[in-house]
Amino acid sequence: MKAVALGALIGMAVVFAVAFAFERSVPWLAYVRAAAEGGMVGALADWFAVTALFRHPFGIPIPHTAIIPRRKDEIGQTLGDFVETEFLRGDVVRRRLEATPIAARLGEWLTEPEHAERVVVEGSAVAAGVLRALSDDDVQGIIEQLAREHLIAPEWGPPLGEWLSRILASGAHHEAVDLGVDTIAAWLNANRAAFAGLVSRRLPAWVPSIAARLVDETVYTEAVRFVAAVQADPRHPARLALDGYLERLATNLQHDPSTIGRFEDAKESVFDSPRVRELAAEAWNTAKSGLLSALEDPGSALRARAADAVSDLGVRLTTDAAAQHRVDTWVVDAAVFLVERYRHDIASLITDTVERWDPDETTEKIELMVGRDLQYIRLNGTIVGALAGLAVFSIAHALLG
Repeated sequence: MKAVALGALIGMAVVFAVAFAFERSVPWLAYVRAAAEGGMVGALADWFAVTALFRHPFGIPIPHTAIIPRRKDEIGQTLGDFVETEFLRGDVVRRRLEATPIAARLGEWLTEPEHAERVVVEGSAVAAGVLRALSDDDVQGIIEQLAREHLIAPEWGPPLGEWLSRILASGAHHEAVDLGVDTIAAWLNANRAAFAGLVSRRLPAWVPSIAARLVDETVYTEAVRFVAAVQADPRHPARLALDGYLERLATNLQHDPSTIGRFEDAKESVFDSPRVRELAAEAWNTAKSGLLSALEDPGSALRARAADAVSDLGVRLTTDAAAQHRVDTWVVDAAVFLVERYRHDIASLITDTVERWDPDETTEKIELMVGRDLQYIRLNGTIVGALAGLAVFSIAHALLG
């Protein structure tokens, strides 16, 4: 198109030269000369106008030329301000989003199995990437810090004593005692041989073996009889003694500084032990490895359940009007909040990006983007100039002739 526009200018110059040379012998060529003269003027004027937008004509720094590269930053600032004030407004965003059934469309999209699977695949990839990016030492440090802040630092004694008092007051601990006694009774019945030599091996060597066996048998029988008595009697002294001990423990945990202090010291020593830290590290590594395997395995139960959950969410968003309203309201409010809070930062992306552009490169990009229309301006200027020159010459000739 540059060649076409230049060709039109050269054509007008040739026509002008021919008409100017022969117009005395051929009078009507004066009209042709006037049209060609006007066409040349129009072509040169529009060439200058188009060129002045992007660069200095012939490299001469004529005032008010090379407008785009010279005012590039101002153009970017104006464009950013325009986007911020006209597009990134809360009322504009709210009106547009409220007219769109976001939740319903999302639900319809999620109900398609391939779409639900795609969400799970992408989500699994993101989650796996996050897990791999996490430093094991940092995670363990955070876990330890949170455990110390929320588990170790607060006193356990008084709350635990209060909790134990409530259990004792309700009698809920009796079932636990029954379970323990029943377990001991079952073990005694199944492990009679464990009592062989339990006491007799500690007797003097001169005690007859039959007496030794009788002692072991007596110990076993008494143990079975004692446990059976505890099972049968809810008011057995052993039960009452245990209740009394638990009541004292509950009271001391709440009010006795010595008991509370020993309990807290024991708690801290347990948590500070290297073995507990090793177990915590092993638990995190095991959980991380299991999650990564499940996330990367297309046939894992985790991904299958996630796909089902996504599909169920899509069905609910499609059919549940209340859920649709909640989601739409949340999305609209969140979008308006983000736009109102960060619209200047968003618009500044345009301004900052334009400021970083090279002036010559910016000029070339804009010129190429507008493209052929710029050369049509030159071509139209040639045609309009020719018509204007012909009209002016004709009117002047008519008036003066």
